[in-house]
Amino acid sequence: MQQVADWLEKLGLGQYADRFAENDISFSVLPDLTDQDLKDIGVSLGHRRQLLREIANLGQTAAAPQSTPSATAPPIAAPTVAPRAEATGERRHVTVMFSDLVGSTALSARMDPEDLREVISAYQKCAAQAVQRFGGFIAKYMGDGVLVYFGYPQAHEDDAERAVRAGLELIQAVGGSKSSTSLQTRVGIATGLVVVGDLIGSGDSQERGIVGETPNLAARLQGVAEPNTVVIAESTRKLLGNLFDLQDLGAQNLKGVGAPVRAWGVLRPAAVESRFEALHASGLTELVGREEELELLLRRWSKSKSGEGQVVLLSGEAGIGKSRLTAALMERLASEPHTRRRYFCSPQHTDSALYPVIGQMERAAGLAHGDTAQSKFDKLDALLAQ
Repeated sequence: MQQVADWLEKLGLGQYADRFAENDISFSVLPDLTDQDLKDIGVSLGHRRQLLREIANLGQTAAAPQSTPSATAPPIAAPTVAPRAEATGERRHVTVMFSDLVGSTALSARMDPEDLREVISAYQKCAAQAVQRFGGFIAKYMGDGVLVYFGYPQAHEDDAERAVRAGLELIQAVGGSKSSTSLQTRVGIATGLVVVGDLIGSGDSQERGIVGETPNLAARLQGVAEPNTVVIAESTRKLLGNLFDLQDLGAQNLKGVGAPVRAWGVLRPAAVESRFEALHASGLTELVGREEELELLLRRWSKSKSGEGQVVLLSGEAGIGKSRLTAALMERLASEPHTRRRYFCSPQHTDSALYPVIGQMERAAGLAHGDTAQSKFDKLDALLAQ
């Protein structure tokens, strides 16, 4: 074991000697070690790669003919299995959010370090709560910056929407945080194909490595955002439909990005009646393969018109076409007199059982963003008086 410890010391990796000894790793065992073995005993990624190269070199040295045997070189047989590195890279379509605390440099110049630490901690807590609520993954804290992935490690069909809602909530939470000073933040969001790799580093500096243009683009968009605003790339906007009110910021020349990038500022969630229609603003293709189900709905409608009330339940997993089938039925009934009431649940409001009813009342009363509390009450009174 002492030979292994001396060998590690010569490589500048003496800190791992105890771990090798605890696991009974001798020179005869070295050729059989894999990347996973080294990872299991706590060797960092960079040091694992270095050790695997050195082990391979030891095997080559032992296999080569030598004119004079070395008295100090430890005997070692050529490895029967070549050391292999883990292929952990994974191609994923990810939405990346980068947020940054505005004016942190000025704060550090005028605040005591302990007070600044409390401010940064409060900001990071706001970020963690917003990201957790919408199913994101905090890849790394970088002082006053936070790097977040939506779509990794867990993917959702609405990751772009989740990222934008998390950004808006983060801005609101930071602005309303109980801190010793007024805080503001900026958020940049981009979507694209990346390769997500293994964990890099250790401790507080550990992060999930990601390769691609998307993280850089999100960071650059954050840099052009005004305080307390969310700026998104065109790639993200295409996935949002009409779910948000947006402001076209035009083409932006971003450092490190070759061509100008069109950017959009997110103003607020849009007051949409149907998420399905908001996400299919460009129109729907013809419904195919649902003639039997559509005819069943039309027969139930005919019975209802004759005075025999009907209730029809469409159930099934997401993506099987429930909303599309309902939309096709409404198209068939467009020329017939009827009153339609639609209530849509939301994956972002699962803690409010009455959210669909509240949304319906807001739309019926014509409540608008920016209305005062008294104005909202007046509109609701007028609605209830009808």
